[in-house]
Amino acid sequence: MEIFRIQDKIISWQKIENTLRKALQMRARGLSQQETADRLAIDRTFISRLEGIGEIRKGQSIACIGFPLQNKKEVQDILEKEGVDFILLMSEKERLDFVNQRSGKELLNELMDLTARVRGYEIVIGIGSDERLKLIEGVLDGQFIGVEIGASPITEDKWVDPQEIRKILRSIRTAR
Repeated sequence: MEIFRIQDKIISWQKIENTLRKALQMRARGLSQQETADRLAIDRTFISRLEGIGEIRKGQSIACIGFPLQNKKEVQDILEKEGVDFILLMSEKERLDFVNQRSGKELLNELMDLTARVRGYEIVIGIGSDERLKLIEGVLDGQFIGVEIGASPITEDKWVDPQEIRKILRSIRTAR
């Protein structure tokens, strides 16, 4: 256990670390800053400053949907590293399996659920054919950024420039 002596006080680093962890866990579960502060007997402003110190990304929530992607893993890694909140990428085989392994009713229900979920994000990046991008944009309320990878219908996986995806994500951050 790491101990610090500051004038006449003895400070436990472990106690500080445990309290910080509890505060962040409580906030992540949805408690307000004031509720968290009250339960831990600390100032609400401390919670606010703690969140500010550790903040990686502020503001808009981002989703990305794309298919059919040849370099799906590479694009997914970039999206994850850049903090994208929701990612749905498929190869052509995965897209066909998604459609063919469901009844019409199941497919419709799942597409409706996905649509509702994606509409909850402030920014949606779509990667796909010209017609698919128009369709996705028409269904969404929020800001939409399309990355066209060909004319409809696309029947084979297409390579997506990872640098273009990274550039889009970084431009979203600087636009805030």
